[in-house]
Amino acid sequence: MTQFENASNRSVVDLAAVAAERALEDGDYSRAEVSSVHVANALSEALGTQAGVANALTSTLGVEGVRADRVENTSASGASAVHRGVEAVASGQSNVALVVGVEKMSVGETADVTDSIRQLVHPREYEQGLTLPSFAGVAAHAYLDRYDAPREALAAVAAKNHRNALYNPVAQFQKRISIEDALESPVIADPLRLYDCCPMTDGAAAVVISRDEGVRVTSIGSATGTHAVAARPDPLAIESVRLAGERTFDQADLGPDDVDVACIHDAFTVLELLELEELGFYEPGTAWEATLDGKTKLDGELPVNPGGGLKARGHPLGATGISQLIELVWQLRGDLPDRRQVPDVDVGFAINVAGFGNNSVCTLLES
Repeated sequence: MTQFENASNRSVVDLAAVAAERALEDGDYSRAEVSSVHVANALSEALGTQAGVANALTSTLGVEGVRADRVENTSASGASAVHRGVEAVASGQSNVALVVGVEKMSVGETADVTDSIRQLVHPREYEQGLTLPSFAGVAAHAYLDRYDAPREALAAVAAKNHRNALYNPVAQFQKRISIEDALESPVIADPLRLYDCCPMTDGAAAVVISRDEGVRVTSIGSATGTHAVAARPDPLAIESVRLAGERTFDQADLGPDDVDVACIHDAFTVLELLELEELGFYEPGTAWEATLDGKTKLDGELPVNPGGGLKARGHPLGATGISQLIELVWQLRGDLPDRRQVPDVDVGFAINVAGFGNNSVCTLLES
């Protein structure tokens, strides 16, 4: 990975190249061994920075002649690109797949970036001015009301993930916050406040996929959901998350109880709770209690977002899904210092979500 930060002085292609070179070095692969390149990117064209990112990257890396493509699935672009790379290797179309995710969100004005992201919602909802924070605010209010959960439960997610990022050198925010800090931060979409929402981020992440020994992709699955959030019968049911999770666990003949560490798509704090429940880690309406009880902390029964999650590690859309898997690889290999390392990790799980559940991609890794 590169450093995830508010504003990088590197271009989109340069960010991608740095992450790609680090991944190749980590796996002890030469550029000549790469047979396909899959680049996840959501906003470069919309923000006017770079078209044809995958083609530009192959030239920068000096790997012309390989198969290359760009994968766009909004905020789940990273995991979708990994899915593409896994399929390329599994089918024999590629021997060594280099998967890179990159985003440079600082190039646009905040309003322009927000509008670009907002366009992923249903056109009718876009015309009404609805945004992802709007949907998250509605869901958070419904969750707190339905399960009689305290507002502190959402703040506890933010405090936990900031605490985890404190020792992650590539995280955007290495700053401890308390539950009180989160509760007192400015309102964004009531009841959500500033510390309930992920930031805009510049950064890149990359992995190499091959048949060689190493951390294994046990299974990967994805699913779409009802595009118009208002058309969903239950504001707390995220169909794509449930389906993608079921498919991924079924392929691996594993279940939530087999997972030792999880990276959950916490673009908003309420999503961490909803996804944990949809995926079967906790019964509906109980993830908030588990969070307040410390069960999702680094030393809890199911450590969640040990690298800080989207909330504190940062959320460069195209790179996020890949950064989740990198965190799992580090955990599975035991690469991390004691204060960051989850002990006895054999199975890692990640979910990367597009929009507010328009599409979800789940991945299981094993050491």
